[in-house]
Amino acid sequence: MPHSPAEANRRAYDDPAVAADYDAANPDGPDHDFFRRLAQETGAERIVDLGCGTGLLTVTLAGTGRAVVGIDPAEAMLEVARTRPGGDAVRWVRGTAELIEPATADLVIMSGNVAMHLVGDDWHDALSRIAAGLLPGGRLAFETRNPALRAWEDWTSEPTETTTTAARLLESEVTSAPDHRGVVVHRWRSEDLTTGTVQEGEEHLQFRSPAQVRADLEAVGLSVERVSGGWQRQEFDEARDPLMVVEAVRGAARPT
Repeated sequence: MPHSPAEANRRAYDDPAVAADYDAANPDGPDHDFFRRLAQETGAERIVDLGCGTGLLTVTLAGTGRAVVGIDPAEAMLEVARTRPGGDAVRWVRGTAELIEPATADLVIMSGNVAMHLVGDDWHDALSRIAAGLLPGGRLAFETRNPALRAWEDWTSEPTETTTTAARLLESEVTSAPDHRGVVVHRWRSEDLTTGTVQEGEEHLQFRSPAQVRADLEAVGLSVERVSGGWQRQEFDEARDPLMVVEAVRGAARPT
């Protein structure tokens, strides 16, 4: 029986081998700088990193006077997060947005395409939970890919041999065209040519237009404050920019 998108996405990352390699493939960079800068600019003291993964960014948000929570459905990723330097300064929670406590956060972030991994009703449910978890004036920030640039067309490759410091790998990937909801299925395979070990994964990602993102946020009581075309807050151009960086704020009225 096929797995739900949420379960398929969890299984793709709930693998110790994937978790061990995750930071090397997704290092600290301009995206992390953006979220750290936003936390500083807004004076956030209570931060939730939803879909925190291995916690590479999360631990850098912690500090004096801040309470930081990292939430992720994949136990393998959280095992790395708990044991990394600075991991004891964060409260790690295994689960999804339903575990965000009501009216407790100044800032909720979703980095690393987390927003796209929330498919269909899971996306709407997560936004509702986030809105309820934000204090008045609290902010949500995340990035998502611009469907106008059709990034999925570059996510298919024939088997290719690569060499790392640890292994010789034969890697391939294939991605479906988006369905009527904008959902693509991305499958990958990596074989260690020395040991014969094979890693395979499948993830579901949903592309949303700028108008859809705005409407979905407004439906839960979040006002879009800014949509940028990159991590330096440059003006977003739908015909040019592959990435949308979204900042939204919760008003004084409690969402219903």
